[in-house]
Amino acid sequence: MNVKQYLDSTYLKTASQAGLSEAENTLVVKNAIEEAIREGFKLIMIRPEQVVLAKEMIHKANSTLLIGTVIDFPEGDSDLESKLKEANKAIEDGADDLDFVCNYKAFKEGDVDLVRQEILVGTQIGLASNKTVKWIIEVAALNDTQIIQLSALIKNVVMSHFKEENYASVFVKSSTGFYKTENDLPNGATLPTIIMMLENASPLPVKAAGGVRSYQDAIEMIRLGVKRIGTSAAKTIADGGNTSNQY
Repeated sequence: MNVKQYLDSTYLKTASQAGLSEAENTLVVKNAIEEAIREGFKLIMIRPEQVVLAKEMIHKANSTLLIGTVIDFPEGDSDLESKLKEANKAIEDGADDLDFVCNYKAFKEGDVDLVRQEILVGTQIGLASNKTVKWIIEVAALNDTQIIQLSALIKNVVMSHFKEENYASVFVKSSTGFYKTENDLPNGATLPTIIMMLENASPLPVKAAGGVRSYQDAIEMIRLGVKRIGTSAAKTIADGGNTSNQY
């Protein structure tokens, strides 16, 4: 099994979050892109403002590495117009994957129509440009019933409005990796949450992000049926090691 082809190597910290200058943080991003190219990972997941840089580096290296970026990250509660503006810019800049943060707060408050509409329109925009779309549901902010319901909502929107050939390009994704939990509880993918997502999102694929911290964790997720794994420690995991990284 080539674990590297399941790994979305991820660096999503701003300079201030990392405690670095802008120049220092850009260097970290460049190193992450170079590592992803060298190691043969599936994708490099970076912030929208870094997509053009990644595109240039990948082209120069004649690499097949894909570029992913996040939309409305990490809160997911912007209006639809703002989400779509960010998505269109990412497409224009050359991103291959668009990872939207679903408005899980609106969902929890019962505004299912708002969430349904953003899933529909965001997915339409991505698929129309031949992009992969992922919907981050932020499992740590939801209870089990909500995880099941939101996974099923995404599935139902996609199955009702798109052709079967498109299903493989629309993922349900567990986490941003940036959600703050109380008492140091897991803020991302756990086996129980991933199982719930797989059972209720199928036939859509699932991405496990946040909480996959070892090669064994990754193998277990893949055997369950996960198609992508997001991690900021992709090389450590691919090399068989363990990490304490939160995302």
